[in-house]
Amino acid sequence: MQKYVCDICGYVYDPAVGDPDNGVAPGTAFADLPEDWVCPECGVSKDEFSPEA
Repeated sequence: MQKYVCDICGYVYDPAVGDPDNGVAPGTAFADLPEDWVCPECGVSKDEFSPEA
């Protein structure tokens, strides 16, 4: 699955890992993240993420 990088702080969302600290199970694709999910490092919205090159 595609990883996504926060354009602001560089945090990498890895679908294989998810974001368990914020209730996102491993295996959750970026597109399937809740609309209110934010970067766990800097708090920006999903709109501020880009696919990892």
